Amino acid sequence: MQKLVIATSNPHKVDEISAVLGQLGVRCAPLGRTDIPEPVEDGATFEENARIKAVAYARALGAMVLADDSGLEVDALGGAPGVHSARYAGLGVTRAERDAANNARLLEELQGVPDSARAARFVCVLCIADASGVIHAETRGHFEGRIGHRPRGSNGFGYDPLLVLADGRTSAELTETEKNARSHRGEALRALSKLLR
Repeated sequence: MQKLVIATSNPHKVDEISAVLGQLGVRCAPLGRTDIPEPVEDGATFEENARIKAVAYARALGAMVLADDSGLEVDALGGAPGVHSARYAGLGVTRAERDAANNARLLEELQGVPDSARAARFVCVLCIADASGVIHAETRGHFEGRIGHRPRGSNGFGYDPLLVLADGRTSAELTETEKNARSHRGEALRALSKLLR
């Protein structure tokens, strides 16, 4: 496999995936088309949603496609926002506006919850499907931490400024290299790299 279409409109995800799979000689191409209807992600799990996206885009493009579904699970909220992470607050037109609204809602829901009960993790599931809709690989990664009380850091996106790691930094305070080495997507990508080898 020399070319893999990454089924996302998020340039940050394409960069993270390319940084890892590019080392295997896989050329990662962004979706780049807006005429393909976005599949309805109505799965109950990250795995189901990743499969829905991979199969739909692979068939539509006639190409090998990698799709991911990822999000944040907060123990004190029963695993929410989970598969609804990207649209948790239901507000905002741009990605930056949605991220800010989602972070604000999460902090509001955790008001009064002590640090000891703010355990959380990012989850990422990656799925590769071919043009006929056959799934060839699926991996899962986690990135453990706890939810802080205010956003910190300017690297990353989404909930990165709120996930406090064991060393006291947030995910948004890591360099790109550090994040790729430790993150949920990095873990899922390393597992995928082993399968692709």
